Amino acid sequence: MPKAVGLTKEEIRSKIQLKLKTQKEEDRKRKSRQIKNKLFKTRFFKKAKIVMFYVSFMGEVITKEMIQEARQLGKKVVVPVCEKDKIIRACLLEDNARMAKGPYGIPEPVNKKPVNLKNLDLVVVPGVAFTKDGSRLGRGKGYYDRFLKKLPDKAVSIGLAFGFQVKSSLPATPQDVSVNKVIFA
Repeated sequence: MPKAVGLTKEEIRSKIQLKLKTQKEEDRKRKSRQIKNKLFKTRFFKKAKIVMFYVSFMGEVITKEMIQEARQLGKKVVVPVCEKDKIIRACLLEDNARMAKGPYGIPEPVNKKPVNLKNLDLVVVPGVAFTKDGSRLGRGKGYYDRFLKKLPDKAVSIGLAFGFQVKSSLPATPQDVSVNKVIFA
């Protein structure tokens, strides 16, 4: 009997992105609220003064409520801005910031105010798939891998996912960077 070969990164992305697109909106909202509650209870979130959230799109765990509530709790909120050279710049998200679609259709602030990475306490990271121990599969461009490599040791990275995005293992390359923790529902 031939040995079963694991799925490639592309196959995993394709299967999970289909599930993200077809998940019922009420399930997405309910699970996103559960994930927000778990995140906000962590000591990492409670201690953080500056939190970087991704701006959710294409079926990802919804971060809009998280961003609003974090602000109400007095935290500075930073969001990623995609630059040329495939890098992410952390930029302050001001109250009532005007947003425009960035290079990949992801909303980002029009008025870009970069924040020094050494000031980040917590980085909330999107992903297509994760393992419980923090391995991460992104969209395939390497933006977050390069970004996470540059974070100071004090900054904690937490991936957010729906249960179907959490796998027992993922194919990895030396360029892949894990997150410190994964929160899912």
